[in-house]
Amino acid sequence: MFFSSRALLTSSVCSGLSLLALAPCYAQADSADDLMHRSTLTGNWGGERQKLADQGIKLTGDYNSETFSNLHGGIKHGTRYSQQVRIGAQFDLSKLLDTPNAGRVQITINDRRGHSASEDLVGNRLPVQENYGGMYTRLSEFSYENTLFSPALNAKVGFLPMGNDFGGMPLLTSFVNAGFCAHPLTMSNGSGWTNYPTGHWGGELRYTVSPELTLQTALFQVNPEYNSRSSEAFTMTTKGTTGAIMPLEAIFNNNAYLNGQYKVGWYYDTSNTTKIGSKEKANNRTGAYVLVDQAIWRDEQDPDSVLRAFGQAATSNAATSAMRRWYAVGLVKQKPFASRPHDSIAFAYGRAVFNSRSRDVQEAAASTPEQADMIASLDSGEQLLELNYGAQVTPWLLVRPDVQYIIEPGAFYGKSRGNALVAGVQIKATF
Repeated sequence: MFFSSRALLTSSVCSGLSLLALAPCYAQADSADDLMHRSTLTGNWGGERQKLADQGIKLTGDYNSETFSNLHGGIKHGTRYSQQVRIGAQFDLSKLLDTPNAGRVQITINDRRGHSASEDLVGNRLPVQENYGGMYTRLSEFSYENTLFSPALNAKVGFLPMGNDFGGMPLLTSFVNAGFCAHPLTMSNGSGWTNYPTGHWGGELRYTVSPELTLQTALFQVNPEYNSRSSEAFTMTTKGTTGAIMPLEAIFNNNAYLNGQYKVGWYYDTSNTTKIGSKEKANNRTGAYVLVDQAIWRDEQDPDSVLRAFGQAATSNAATSAMRRWYAVGLVKQKPFASRPHDSIAFAYGRAVFNSRSRDVQEAAASTPEQADMIASLDSGEQLLELNYGAQVTPWLLVRPDVQYIIEPGAFYGKSRGNALVAGVQIKATF
């Protein structure tokens, strides 16, 4: 019933020690900039970092930990910690080859470790920690990007997660639960759609029609089995390909004083997938989504102080997707106090709707009539509330205390579980 403060403190200390261990020793020699005000933990490396950037090589790295305790409901009380370390290199070929419009190469390696609060403590479908999943070291991106024919047409090809550029809302990185951050989960649940850190072979085209309108599409390999194996973490394999997925997305930008961005998308997956509750195969999977990010208030005296509202609605294939629909709304207050220009306060509500065909399968598999009745009485979906405060302690360090309330956490698994209250902290640091 009570928050495990000792476990949280221990995990947070371990997080800090891990972060310091990753910092290059020569960062201490970088006295030209102040630790509390520079943009990255390790600084400019005595000027070497900027020299590399001037030559066309940009090196990046970041750390993200999420430690959560289950205070009430769910399966049991306890605390779980998960972390992600990401390193990347971006090569500007125009600078490196001294050739105009030569494009850019991106390489990203991702490592995840830890344990899941959702799996171990709550027993719910919408992951409490967005950085949990695929807990091993892998190559997440190896891509080449350039313009085609005109600056308005951009192309990217290679090995990367399709969700890096489709179906996301940057505003929702203000949240910790994977239900909000930063794609509707109907996409990856009901098709071959992949989000970070899982890469697939593919290509993207993006055309900027005007400052107000951008159109984009892509074609990506669908490989649900091999691309999730740790043994294939660096092979960029094509084994196990079941089909291809093609998204279409229109992005509308409202560039007014109260600005906003609206995305409308649809996707088609050619994979043959077994229908829920049947031995028959569906010869495709489709889905659609609408995403909205709109400023609804801005301080005229301080334009950085703004209140943004968001909304999401997504649907997936009725024959093959256990998560049939997703709805979410919320608010993010940026610069909540004059003295905290880079902080945020975020609140959101979301509902994931369980496919009625999947519920029928659960009822049919019940061992007793009483169990079947219990399953039938469960809610048709899982609901989520999240509230947090994002404190930008330094330009390179963000600390986000977070509280989540999960309603009907057992709805997707045919289990009767009490509504769960979890609390924890997310720590993000840029190297």
